[in-house]
Amino acid sequence: MSTDGKNGLTYADAGVDIDAGNALVDRIKPAAKRTNRPGVMAGLGGFGALFDLKAAGYTDPILVGATDGVGTKLRIAIDTGNLGGVGIDLVAMCVNDLVCQGAEPLFFLDYFATGKLSVDEGASVVEGIAEGCVRSGCALIGGETAEMPGMYSDGDFDLAGFAVGAMERGADLPAGVAEGDVLLGLASDGVHSNGYSLVRKIVELSGLGWDADCPWADGSLGAALLTPTRLYVKQALAAVRAGGVHALAHITGGGLTENLPRVLPEGLGATIDLDSWMLPPVFRWLAETGGIATPELLKTFNCGIGMIVVVDKARAAELTALLKDAGETVTVLGQVVQGAGVDYFGTLK
Repeated sequence: MSTDGKNGLTYADAGVDIDAGNALVDRIKPAAKRTNRPGVMAGLGGFGALFDLKAAGYTDPILVGATDGVGTKLRIAIDTGNLGGVGIDLVAMCVNDLVCQGAEPLFFLDYFATGKLSVDEGASVVEGIAEGCVRSGCALIGGETAEMPGMYSDGDFDLAGFAVGAMERGADLPAGVAEGDVLLGLASDGVHSNGYSLVRKIVELSGLGWDADCPWADGSLGAALLTPTRLYVKQALAAVRAGGVHALAHITGGGLTENLPRVLPEGLGATIDLDSWMLPPVFRWLAETGGIATPELLKTFNCGIGMIVVVDKARAAELTALLKDAGETVTVLGQVVQGAGVDYFGTLK
């Protein structure tokens, strides 16, 4: 085949810079190396990522997979140029789900797609992903960077993540949920990564820009809304290993109303005392600015509770102390009862 074509076009002429992709991989290798843990068999660069379950300490493992994205929170990150936190969000949305099955997250892969690759921006995102992996004891062992001109506008990108965890056979959750079990709520760090289409609509209604002073905290509005999702993995696993945990519910899209029933057996529901915790200021501002009714707020946002731990009543005090020692703010929200769904009493304030 002749190499003397008249056009002389290159892939770069079509908008794809292979050299930039290679530069990004070289740039992020130290970040990925930070996440190494027992079981990792090779670094970045292969066609696939290898992981040794026996080296990770498992004898009869069951694998658990989870995949997720960050949603329209990315729009705020892109518009403000504050990209470091969304990598943590990406990991958290996957690994917080894995731990609800009783699994320890083992490894993570990311997918980063953009119209025009900026090595600096890509590195900021992946370094955030690595930080999320470090915080959850999970290894970043692979990923894909896709430069797709014509698919994304200048500066835009999308993120997706995939995590694999493991547990010993027979250790899966939920298990043993019963009437009288106590609901322990673990505080969130803010809006986390759900409900941002409504958040952006409310900010639009408020007339404020992302660089405006935050109405409820120091710094800018955009920075406050980009507070990363809290990682509950190590704390939750410590509670599970201590015994007495029957279920975990990650409070994501659907809020308390939709997520808690996912871990309750048929015939059982839950009661939650809305007076048991204070609605964080970000949610109060969103509710007041958007005129959001309490039922809608509870069905859309975490409202300050990012994870619910369903525990044996006899172990509730001990597990509360354990979780507090691990750095969690713990609230006794209510209990498991006969029925279906979630019944609220008291007033969210």
